[in-house]
Amino acid sequence: MFRTGPRNLITDVDGLRIGNAADARLKSGVTVVLCDEPAVAGIQVLGGAPGTRETDLLEPQNSIATIHAVVLSGGSAFGLDAASGVQAALREKNIGVEVGGFRVPIVPAAILFDLRNGGDKDWGRYPPYRELGYEAVQAATGDFAIGTAGAGTGALTSGLKGGLGSASTVLDSGVTIGALAAVNPTGSVTVGRSRHFWAAPFEIGDEFGGLGYPAQLPEDAREILLKYRDRSVGGEVQGGSTTIAVIATDAVLTKAAAKRLAISAHDGFARAIWPTHTPADGDLVFALATGRSGIELGADAAIDLFAAAGATMARAISRGVHAATPAAGDLFPVWSSL
Repeated sequence: MFRTGPRNLITDVDGLRIGNAADARLKSGVTVVLCDEPAVAGIQVLGGAPGTRETDLLEPQNSIATIHAVVLSGGSAFGLDAASGVQAALREKNIGVEVGGFRVPIVPAAILFDLRNGGDKDWGRYPPYRELGYEAVQAATGDFAIGTAGAGTGALTSGLKGGLGSASTVLDSGVTIGALAAVNPTGSVTVGRSRHFWAAPFEIGDEFGGLGYPAQLPEDAREILLKYRDRSVGGEVQGGSTTIAVIATDAVLTKAAAKRLAISAHDGFARAIWPTHTPADGDLVFALATGRSGIELGADAAIDLFAAAGATMARAISRGVHAATPAAGDLFPVWSSL
């Protein structure tokens, strides 16, 4: 039996803290995952329109073994500046790889497109994401807000507000796995225009409403499947796309195994969002292994871990939309208003 960790957040994985920072006028924000100690990391990109920084170094064949933080940001390509703010904050704390007498924080980052979401993007010469990244580090803690928070502040889905979601699972092996997702996909997370989440089979308790699947598929389910990009506002397509996420565990993993964990977590995208991994989405998953449990998994236990990666990610995606709250100037309603 899978069960959640005490917080049902990615921070149930020992060795991680999360910081959120946002600008309500901008309708955008930043989320940072801080590693208390450098963590083994990997990445898998399956969307057709990714926006990233320092992700090539995560491939197993490359030399950097561990990283210090991961940044998820709104702002499209402008949001990549958030990683500079996180680097600055970590450098002040003397955190980083020592290179020739200098400390260099290793901070991979990814962005989602939330420019056309009703927020005021007239920020002047420089976008605010570097400062938001710095603020997010200062706010890092074990307990953090989900929904309309951090990188999920201005997120949209097909017809509903998106958000920042998180979930955790404790396995029989004693290993904990956690997921964090900024949910801003082209597709839909609900079955048609109903309140039912596609990820319903993986729900633990009533963490995103407890509704299960509808007894019968709603009549508009097939229509939504074919006309999924339901973002028309005043005749113009609005919003953006991309779900960016982190899957993390306290198990001991190699870089190659971390990449496999990221691949497996994409199964959660497919179970929670229809459609996903489109040419318009920059969908990607970072994987982190803190190793704090000291547990090295055998073949059978590893399969459980990879299965839990997809299930936990699907739950985190649904929880992000479920927890979204309304704000002035929103283009789409929140799930709780359905």
